[in-house]
Amino acid sequence: MKAPAFSVLLAADFSLQALRRMRSGRERNVPLALLSGTHRRAVLLAACPQARAAGVAIGSSPSQALARCPRLLLLPADASAEAEAAAALLAVGVSLSPVVEDTAPGTCTLDLSGHPAAQREPRLQAAVAQLHALDLAVSAGLAATPLLALYAARECPAGQVRTIEHPRGFLARLPLAAAAPPEHLQPILAGWGVRTLGDLTDLPRAEIARRLGAEGLALWERAAGESVLPLTPARTTTEFVARHAFDHLISTLEPVQFILHRQLERLCLDLTNAGLAASRITLELHLEDPPDSVSDIALPDPCRDAATLGRVLATRLDSLHTASPVVGLTLRLAPTRPLLRQPGLLDAALRDPHGFAETLARTAALVGTERAGTPILEDSRRPDAFRLSTPPELLPPPAATTAAPTTVLGPPLRRFRPPRPAWVELSDHRPSFVRSSDVTGEVTACVGPWLASGEWWRADLTWQREEWDVQLDSGGLYRLLHLPDGWQLEGEYD
Repeated sequence: MKAPAFSVLLAADFSLQALRRMRSGRERNVPLALLSGTHRRAVLLAACPQARAAGVAIGSSPSQALARCPRLLLLPADASAEAEAAAALLAVGVSLSPVVEDTAPGTCTLDLSGHPAAQREPRLQAAVAQLHALDLAVSAGLAATPLLALYAARECPAGQVRTIEHPRGFLARLPLAAAAPPEHLQPILAGWGVRTLGDLTDLPRAEIARRLGAEGLALWERAAGESVLPLTPARTTTEFVARHAFDHLISTLEPVQFILHRQLERLCLDLTNAGLAASRITLELHLEDPPDSVSDIALPDPCRDAATLGRVLATRLDSLHTASPVVGLTLRLAPTRPLLRQPGLLDAALRDPHGFAETLARTAALVGTERAGTPILEDSRRPDAFRLSTPPELLPPPAATTAAPTTVLGPPLRRFRPPRPAWVELSDHRPSFVRSSDVTGEVTACVGPWLASGEWWRADLTWQREEWDVQLDSGGLYRLLHLPDGWQLEGEYD
């Protein structure tokens, strides 16, 4: 049986980190501090390293902090930013172990007993690096109990993993405050000369319990790292939704795209952990003046790649115009099973359905949705009657071919696209002379007319045309087309 092994992922100054990771552009380079309390009694709860280097102290007033660091940005805690950061931390934890506890804000406890001992620390290193890519500075501790792992994470610099193999030597150096002693016991322990966890555990356990009672016994067990409580596994994600409320009105595209990028990174990680992919994206932009702007995007292929989904959303946002500034957003991914298929040997499918859909969407944004797609012939006798449809992901097999007819139908017509405007002189209601940008000459032979019309019941599509085949004195054979708005040179016979 494998020995128990627990790990703790710890994001120090979690509320401050959550605020910072949601700042984009030049705001990311501005010193940041977390503010708490009312306007008159506000104090600093946390400050970034840049602010602390300038002399900003935790617990100081806003005026004192600004006097030492004039560029300091003071912000209150952001619940939506903290919820997104907590979800990202939990998602990385779930990717490591099925038993993950959301212990506290910025703290996740994992049971790694299922991993081989040699793989635990490398996997933790990869998780810390992944969280760093998500803009969360996290330290990790690995030990035999959750409490020891928490102590190790607290004593470990951000971005590193601390493994505790000899608990007694590690705990002996930690200050007593690490075990959170009750306030009324602190003077007593100080009078006994107890300054570290090692000082406390050097005292007999039974004597501590006799003199300090149950609280003293619990403190001794915490100091020894022996306090083991069963983990409460976090609930499995069933809804892939991210929300964010902006602290000011947004009228430009950059902040919205930055927040969406952050949310997509976490949502795609949740989808991967659940073995699912996104089939549809729903983006709701909450506006200052209702109604909200809702975009519903069907994906050509189930996807859980954040970069691909980000390009899809960026394409939609490029063509989106809102009537008022944005105050918040909600991003929702519809889950589905990843598409697994084995195409036939001769099947022709799109190599990159998402890339093709993105190109098609950008083209539609430039030329209009009614001018982008695959042409489909309509069931009509009107020449060149077609509609544009979204291209299929898998190309249909070619239709069965029939034997070529043996009857000679005449020379093929090479049609001009578009037809050339022409000036035609008539003699006895028949073309006698043709002038156009391509050819000019006298008509030496003429056959026609062939009349066609249709859809007279629709005023917008009623059509009629008159066709003539003519031979010019230069020797060329052409087709003339007479429409209600004039003559055209439609093509040339081979």
